[in-house]
Amino acid sequence: MINWTIETIILDLKYTWKISRNATDQKQNLIVVLSDGIHRGYGEAAPNIRYGETPELLTEQFRNIQQTLQDSSLSGELLLRVFEEYSIAYALRFAIESAWQHFEAKRKKIAITEQLGIPAPEKITTSYTIPIMDPAVMKSFYAENKLDRFPFVKLKINAQEGYEMTRYLASFCNQKIMIDANEAFSNPEECIYFLEKIKKLPVEFVEQPIPAGMNEESTYLKKYSPFPLFADESITHSADFGILKTQFDGVNVKLMKAGSYMNGIRLLTEARKRGMKTMIGCMVETTLGIRSGMNLCALTDYADLDSFLLVKEEPFQLISESDGELHFNTNVR
Repeated sequence: MINWTIETIILDLKYTWKISRNATDQKQNLIVVLSDGIHRGYGEAAPNIRYGETPELLTEQFRNIQQTLQDSSLSGELLLRVFEEYSIAYALRFAIESAWQHFEAKRKKIAITEQLGIPAPEKITTSYTIPIMDPAVMKSFYAENKLDRFPFVKLKINAQEGYEMTRYLASFCNQKIMIDANEAFSNPEECIYFLEKIKKLPVEFVEQPIPAGMNEESTYLKKYSPFPLFADESITHSADFGILKTQFDGVNVKLMKAGSYMNGIRLLTEARKRGMKTMIGCMVETTLGIRSGMNLCALTDYADLDSFLLVKEEPFQLISESDGELHFNTNVR
């Protein structure tokens, strides 16, 4: 007999995680477990208030479908029908689907990538993200966290301090910088002015500078940007790639937004078919969620999978990092 459970975990962070729209010192995520007494599959949900998700909402939604899941003959098609019928939040969809996929892989005694029908990843290197902070403390933050070991540094910015933060980071950082604005610029002309000011700095790309839904403005911005632009908030569980291609050069796919491994694979594949660069990103997650992102890295050009490193006491220890490279640990769940 199969059994589905869910629990909330509290993740205290090593420092304040601040982006353009909010800041936090703690996260509450949820862990979903599927077990038949012999095999277990695990999945993580990282609720994001940007999409109306809270731990309380996701727990309630899980309780509403728990008995249906336990009484059913499980398949990917069944899970999708249940998700749609009950309008399940996408972070919770991913946790449930992930638990099922890993359960099936263990039951079949195959690798999770074989279960998903994708190549296994080879070398995985991740960027490291610096949250919004006073530029005066950025150099010491960089040194204390030994960020020179990562191939890229991602910098969270807001519209007010973005230029000073980028300019100062570039003055002592030897890596290329990924700029992540999280929709900070409401005016495309203001954003173009910012991009022109930093165009001689070592910037790899700029991620989601203006809000999702500003389609005409995003198309206009792409024409005048000196850097490649990546979509983040503009790509969730679905995307019109015909439009997206006119606005961005690449996409940041996050499994918590995609709602399943299979949909994440579809989004990455569709982007690559259109000649767009691909990145796998994350919310604030444990190594359980980050491991899931790593499984898709054969389909990506970049990995932004560092958030487990800002958790004070990471509970699972499923992966490790050395010199910016991520490794699967042997004590897998």
